[in-house]
Amino acid sequence: MKIKSANFVMSNSDVSKCPSEPLPEYAFIGRSNVGKSSLINMLMDRKHLAKTSGRPGKTQLINHFKVNDNWFLVDLPGYGYARVSKKDKNIFQKYITNYFEQRRQLVCSFVLVDIRHEPQKVDMEFMEWLGENGIPFCIIFTKADKLKPKAIQNQVESYLQKMVNGIWEEAPQHFITSSSNSSGRDEVLNFIEEINLQFFKENAV
Repeated sequence: MKIKSANFVMSNSDVSKCPSEPLPEYAFIGRSNVGKSSLINMLMDRKHLAKTSGRPGKTQLINHFKVNDNWFLVDLPGYGYARVSKKDKNIFQKYITNYFEQRRQLVCSFVLVDIRHEPQKVDMEFMEWLGENGIPFCIIFTKADKLKPKAIQNQVESYLQKMVNGIWEEAPQHFITSSSNSSGRDEVLNFIEEINLQFFKENAV
C-alpha cells in the first residue's frame, strides 16, 4: 500500500462522536511506553502525524486519522505506565472499552508489544479481553532494531508459545517492526490493504 494522504480528523472521548463514515477502521493500542506514536508516524511516512513525547501517556483521547480517503487509523490511549491519576486512568479505560464494544467500523486492532520484554500481565489480560469479546487483533512487536536477528526470533517464538500454552488455541498473527529503520512497514500496510479490499468487496453497493 502506498500512503498518498494521512490527515488528522478529530480527537474525542465519546465513541458516539467518532466519524460516521462507513469506512474500515484500525485501532492501535499498547502500553504507554511501547513506541506507538513513533510507529504510526513510520507507517504513515509522516514525522509529526501522531504526537510523540518523552513522557509516556501523551495520548489521552481517541484520535482519528483518515488515510488515503478510504480508511481510518485510530490512535488510542495507552494503558499501564501512563503518569496520570487513578481517576483519569479509570476514565481512559471506560472510553477505550466503549470504543471496542461499540465501534462497528472497527475491523482489526493492533496490540503493540515491546519485543525486548517478556509477556507483561497487562498486555496478556488486554488481549484475553479482546478475544473474549470477539474483537479481531494482531500483535505488532516494536523496537526490533534494539535486538539482533537471533534474539528477535527467540523473543517472538517464546512470546507466542506462552500465549498458546495459556488460553489461546493458536497465536494471533504478528508483525515485527522498528520505527527507526521502517522494518515491518510493508507487511503491516499490505495486511491492511488486503482487509480493505475484502471490506469494500463485501460492502459494494
